[in-house]
This record gives sequence, structure tokens and C-alpha cells, in this order.
Amino acid sequence: MGRFLLGAIAIIVGLFVAGAIAIWLFGALFKIAIYVLVGAVVVGGAMYLYGKAKRSLGTTRNQRRIEAAMSTWKQRNR
Repeated sequence: MGRFLLGAIAIIVGLFVAGAIAIWLFGALFKIAIYVLVGAVVVGGAMYLYGKAKRSLGTTRNQRRIEAAMSTWKQRNR
């Protein structure tokens, strides 16, 4: 009876320790996943805003054509 009780207690303590380690590990992995997700959102948002700002400056070929046409129109219609 003594060995059975000692074995049962050892199994229960082992399961408790394994569960505590598993909970700690899942919590740490969850926090890392949250940090990675927030970082990806911040970097993605910064890239989006940078692209919008760069496009709004209008240094494309099409924008130069529009500016040239406007200056020609202004010269003709003085």
C-alpha cells in the first residue's frame, strides 16, 4: 500500500510540474506571437504610409507629363 501511495503522489506531482511548465511555455509563446503580430502591424503601417507619401509627391512620369501640359497650356492662354 505504501509503494502505491508513493507512486500515485509521484505521478500527481509529475503531472502538476508538467502542467505548470506547459502553461508557462504556452504563455511565453503567446506573448512572443503577440509581439511579432504588433511589430508586423507597425512595420506594415509604416510601409503603407511611406508609400502613400511617396506617391503623393508626384515624381512619376505621368505627373511630369501633366505638369508639362499645364505649363504649355498656361503659355498658350496668357
